[in-house]
Amino acid sequence: MCDWEEFDLSTIRRALTGTRFGRHLQHFASVGSTNTLLFAAGAEGAPEGTVYVADEQTAGRGRGGHEWHSAAGDGLYVSALIRLQLPLQQALLVSLAAGLAAQQAIREVTALNADIRWPNDILIGSRKCGGILVESAVEGETMRYAVIGIGININHVALPADIAGIATSLRIEAGHTISRMRVLIDLLRALDLELTRLEEGRNDLLDRFAAASTWVRGKRVRVSEAGGYTGVTDGIDPHGFLQVTDDDGVRHKVLSGGVREA
Repeated sequence: MCDWEEFDLSTIRRALTGTRFGRHLQHFASVGSTNTLLFAAGAEGAPEGTVYVADEQTAGRGRGGHEWHSAAGDGLYVSALIRLQLPLQQALLVSLAAGLAAQQAIREVTALNADIRWPNDILIGSRKCGGILVESAVEGETMRYAVIGIGININHVALPADIAGIATSLRIEAGHTISRMRVLIDLLRALDLELTRLEEGRNDLLDRFAAASTWVRGKRVRVSEAGGYTGVTDGIDPHGFLQVTDDDGVRHKVLSGGVREA
């Protein structure tokens, strides 16, 4: 018998009725990476809305190949398969939409105000509590399918020493135990709504992301790409890329993340 809250799949499916995520939900006690497994399933024809959720990942991954700390039973480790016919130039919008969904779920369940560090980190204060990894399969200039991986530190009472200064959990911040199942349900509901907005061509995502993130405008940052530079964030372009004006007044489009406070 485990000493953490177990996922009740029938309850989760009922709560997700009417969304794309309620019919193909699979739980794993332990898996290497939910993203890796679901991406392979997508290539074999797994239907849109397939969701893999795990109690533990032994090879969890973050953006840029970084390892994701995935303690058993303490966090939410979930991947969702989508088959939106989006042009490649709009692919980044999926990650931004997932960030908004994660922020909303955290607020609804815990009343904590999370921040989003472009493009994919969920912060509380200055410490990271979650991350998003979107991996896409493409055909020509169109996204054939994508897997949205979301990891959130939920009930960790402590983090490994090497990340304790830069990471946190919802339990640490809220001061009490948090329901992983409630976060999962609210996250998938919010994600379904954000994806529906994208499908319908609504054009307010970038404005809402800019309003939800303190990192989009006026934040002094250092950027690791293009040889490294420091500057001030200056909005996001129509495709969702962050713009930074460096200390010499040159405006850059950040292509691959690596943005940190300077």
